[in-house]
Amino acid sequence: MKKVLLLLIEGFEFYEASVFIDVIGWNMMEGDQNTRLYTCGLSKEVNSAFGQKAVTDYLLSDIVIAEYAALAVPGGFGEYRFYEQAYDDAVTKLILAFHQEDKWIASVCAGAFPVAQSGILSGRSGTTYNLEPGMQDQLHQMGVQIRQEPIVTDSKIITSWNPSTAVEVAFQLLGHLTSPENAATVKALMGFTA
Repeated sequence: MKKVLLLLIEGFEFYEASVFIDVIGWNMMEGDQNTRLYTCGLSKEVNSAFGQKAVTDYLLSDIVIAEYAALAVPGGFGEYRFYEQAYDDAVTKLILAFHQEDKWIASVCAGAFPVAQSGILSGRSGTTYNLEPGMQDQLHQMGVQIRQEPIVTDSKIITSWNPSTAVEVAFQLLGHLTSPENAATVKALMGFTA
């Protein structure tokens, strides 16, 4: 069983988190049945952007990295305090540990910022929210070689532009964890054009 850890940071976007829940869950039901997703955060209850709350399965301090195959990092809004937790030492250490153990890390939109903060994107290709140039400039200042593409993969790290890319990032992650053929099957069963 390949376990995926979904990191919920204060101010995260529910849509960007939900695509991982659904794609990994659909695989468990209709695909190769070899994935399961768990959530974690700095607290058991995490406020999302727009004011909804989520209850996590685990605290970051409970996580045993060796048990997981991948980490998913949805983005969020600064107005909802996303960056306050995104740059927390515990978040940085978690991301760095996943990378050091050669695990997949998939981020969506502003989820690239805590990934970059860990230092693992330094000198590598990546991207983030593309409709506000200042955000890509900020990511570049963190050592990332910005590519003007919706989804960028470099050294088992996936970054992407905006919420519209989220579901494709989840399918790509599933393809890396299982097989491209399995991911295409799940994608078709979910009603997406393969």
